Amino acid sequence: MNVLIVYAHPEPQSLNGALKDLAVSHLTARGHAVRVSDLYAMDWKATADGGDFLHHQAGEKLTYRLASKGAFADGSQSADIAAEQEKLLWAQAVLFQFPLWWFSMPAIMKGWVDRVFAAGFAYGVGVHEGERWGDRYGEGTLAGRRAMLSVTIGGRAPHYSERGVNGALDDLLFPIQHGVLFYPGMEVLPPFTAYQVDRLKAEEWPPIAEAFKARLDGLFTDAPIAFRRQNGGHYDGQQVLKPGLGQGASGTRIHVHAPDEQAPRG
Repeated sequence: MNVLIVYAHPEPQSLNGALKDLAVSHLTARGHAVRVSDLYAMDWKATADGGDFLHHQAGEKLTYRLASKGAFADGSQSADIAAEQEKLLWAQAVLFQFPLWWFSMPAIMKGWVDRVFAAGFAYGVGVHEGERWGDRYGEGTLAGRRAMLSVTIGGRAPHYSERGVNGALDDLLFPIQHGVLFYPGMEVLPPFTAYQVDRLKAEEWPPIAEAFKARLDGLFTDAPIAFRRQNGGHYDGQQVLKPGLGQGASGTRIHVHAPDEQAPRG
């Protein structure tokens, strides 16, 4: 199988670097083909601007969505964007390796998403008519692929629990897992996490490595997060969850299908 690793950390000798290297060696040993987008090593341009489009003229008003859609359609995106889109289409699974900085991904990785997930490629696809709002949230260009976040965190695990001061981790990662990955169609696995990484001792690395390898072994077999599909009958014509669904849940959790919940009709 083909696996793309999108990696964002400025220090190769960091825990993130070690996890990235472990993923490459372990997946390769299991017979998978692996490609890595090392964003810092690539000096990835994180700013989305007119330079992303070969036909955009200096001084011309930029509406990024429209320029992105046109450039994707006629092949006039900058070469770095097109290369990353090709990697995504090649991949059958995508692993995102990054530290949790200010409750999100590093800016360089967000810039990768902003530029690579172009209009017509990752959003603005499919038929928009009636109650259908295009191919998104479980459908789209990247459907059939799997994704997993591997996140290192400086804080303690209880701080990211349901009642923890930082908020529950699944809520913090919802914009990435649901809004960035599930939106264009990818199945999203529960994240791999490592806590208190800036205090990590040498003897604590082996159990982390073994746990990570176990998750990598399940990259194509583990059950994904059961996010509700937009066009699966769960939402009404205004894309609001229908009455009776999400009972007993709150916040972002109402958008995850409970195992004992009856399937919606119509």
